[in-house]
Amino acid sequence: GVEERMKYLEALNNFLNKALMVIGGIAVLALMSLATGNVVLRIFHIPFRGAYEIVSFLGAVVIAFALGYTQKRKDHIVVDILTDKFSPKTNRVLDGINYFVTMIFFAIISWQIYVWGIKIWESGELSETLKVIYHPFIFCVSLGFAVLSLTILIDFVKTLFKQEER
Repeated sequence: GVEERMKYLEALNNFLNKALMVIGGIAVLALMSLATGNVVLRIFHIPFRGAYEIVSFLGAVVIAFALGYTQKRKDHIVVDILTDKFSPKTNRVLDGINYFVTMIFFAIISWQIYVWGIKIWESGELSETLKVIYHPFIFCVSLGFAVLSLTILIDFVKTLFKQEER
């Protein structure tokens, strides 16, 4: 039934979030190594050409790949000055509305970034400094937002079932 599907969906979501976090961690290490190496090379007046460009691409991947995991752990900032005063049922309704709206919003963002990536791919556009293809980084950002949407979908469904239990 629904509970079995949710377990499967949660297992898939957990796998995707962990995989993206591992890749994001590798990207952070690469980003830090490149930035540090570039600073050291600047001391000797031989900076790495295109370091800013690569750091930007890797930074986008790091941030996008951390979105779903951060949502899953609820590690984002929450301002609950008003909602603390509401009843648990009202808070669940507000959470449900919030999850639904943000899930749709981030799904649209993922889709539009993907469409943009396709345009860049088809045009053969290259990065400005190093002249490398960069549409894979755009697709990574789209994937990060898609996994965030999946994570929020799971939160939304959980909120719906909490409401039905009462």
